[in-house]
Amino acid sequence: MSGSAKPELAGSPLGRPGDPGSTAAEVRRMFAAVAPRYDLLNHVLSFGSDILWRQKAAEALADVLARPGSRVTDLCCGTGDLALALASRSAGGVIGADFCYPMLARARQKSLGRLHLHFVEADVLRLPFADASLDAVSVAFGFRNLANYRQGLREMCRILKPRGRMAILEFSKVRGMIVGPLFRFYFRRLLPHLGSWASGVPGPYQYLPDSVARFPDQESLAGMMREAGLTRVRYRNLTRGVAALHVGEKAV
Repeated sequence: MSGSAKPELAGSPLGRPGDPGSTAAEVRRMFAAVAPRYDLLNHVLSFGSDILWRQKAAEALADVLARPGSRVTDLCCGTGDLALALASRSAGGVIGADFCYPMLARARQKSLGRLHLHFVEADVLRLPFADASLDAVSVAFGFRNLANYRQGLREMCRILKPRGRMAILEFSKVRGMIVGPLFRFYFRRLLPHLGSWASGVPGPYQYLPDSVARFPDQESLAGMMREAGLTRVRYRNLTRGVAALHVGEKAV
């Protein structure tokens, strides 16, 4: 697929139009800076909820993973937590892909001894997989970082086999008159300071709430998935919508 499509303003993690390559470079730099403490901070700042959320994503692909010879890729895999969860259920092979090498290095360390789990350096907007070659595609907390959401969905659909399944786990819009305001106060006011203090790196943890605020809500993302050619699109709110798990299947 061509990488020449103009990036969408709403899809830019930097909140401005520009070259997708420039956007990717800045996101890569931020994640490389926090890679050494990424796992610990994820677990602490989410109060352990991120572990449960990833398990829910793995469960959504469980029947595909259980098929002998199935091939599944986890995109924007970071340090490999979801890829590991998928591999623990897989009767075939799992490939983790990310464009940030320091993250991949940690994922490879964590996956030592897993014969059917491999990692490759790759950009979601230009994936190194053949058309219709994979049974399932997942991405957890990385989709909102893409410079162009629709282009990313098209590329993910391209590599899926007909009736292949896609699962997108991402931060979303919180529901509830009490939980919503409390979460937003924590997420926007406290988390950036806690993350910067704990990681020793200013910037990435302010980027987190900013990028989530720009990200489409549950219904909007579901609509984009349908536009990309997915059927049976549905979503499930997790922790009252702090995160949402979207699932769809590629049309025949």
